[in-house]
Amino acid sequence: MPSTPTTPCFSPSPSPSPTPRSSMNPTSKTILITGVSKGLGKALALEIASKGHTIIGCSRSQDKLDSLASFLSSPPHILLQVDVCSDTHVAELAKTVIELKGIVPDIIVNNAGTINKNNRIWEVPVEEIDAVFDTNVKGSINVLRHFLPKMVERKRGVVVNMSSGWGRSAAAQVAPYCASKWAIEGLTKSIAKELPPGIAIVALSPGVVNTDMLASCFGASANLYQTPEAWAPKAAAMVLNLTAADNGQSLTV
Repeated sequence: MPSTPTTPCFSPSPSPSPTPRSSMNPTSKTILITGVSKGLGKALALEIASKGHTIIGCSRSQDKLDSLASFLSSPPHILLQVDVCSDTHVAELAKTVIELKGIVPDIIVNNAGTINKNNRIWEVPVEEIDAVFDTNVKGSINVLRHFLPKMVERKRGVVVNMSSGWGRSAAAQVAPYCASKWAIEGLTKSIAKELPPGIAIVALSPGVVNTDMLASCFGASANLYQTPEAWAPKAAAMVLNLTAADNGQSLTV
C-alpha cells in the first residue's frame, strides 16, 4: 500500500476555474468527491457531471486526474492532487476551494478508500492496516473537519460517507476493512447528532460493484457483478436527491 507522502503533492489538473453559480444553471450543484480518479469515484463524477453539475474532485494520482479531466465537459470543474490521509493536504484543499474559489460544496462524497489483501488479521502487514484506517477513516474525518464548518455556517448541505455491506456485517480475511467501515457507520451516526437542522450526513453502501477492490477479494468472480458505469446512474440519482430529512441514515444504492 502507498504511504502518505512526506511533502505536499497538491496541484491542479488542467481543468479551468469554475464560473460563479449565478452564471450557470441555478439548479446545478457543486459536489466534492474524494478518490475521484478511478472506480466508483470516477464513474460517479462522470455521471453527475453529465447532468450539468460541477465536480470538485481529488485523488493522489495526477496522471489519472488529467485523464479524467479530458472526459469532463462544461460546467468547468476543479480536479486537485490531494492525499486525504494528510490533514495538511486536506486543509490546503479546503483553502483553495472555500477561500480562493469562494465555493462551499452542496454535497460531499467521502469516497476515497482502500482494502487489505485477503489475510487473517495476524498475517496482515501493519502497513496495510495503517493504510486502510488512514484512508477510510482518518481521510474521511480530515475532509469533515475542514469542510463541515462552512456547511454549518451556511445551514445547508449533504455529506455522503461511503460505507460497505461489510460495514454492517463481517467477513473473514478482511477484518481491517470491515472494522474501518463499521467505524464509518458509527462516525456518521454520531456526527448526525451534532449537526444543526438543514444539514444531513449519511452512510451509503454502494452495493456489490466490480471494482479493483472487489477483485482483490473475490478474484475472477468479481466479473459477475455490475460495473461502476452501470452503478453510477442509480448512485448519482440517490446522492443528488438526499435531503436534510435523511440525516443519520444508513442507506444502500
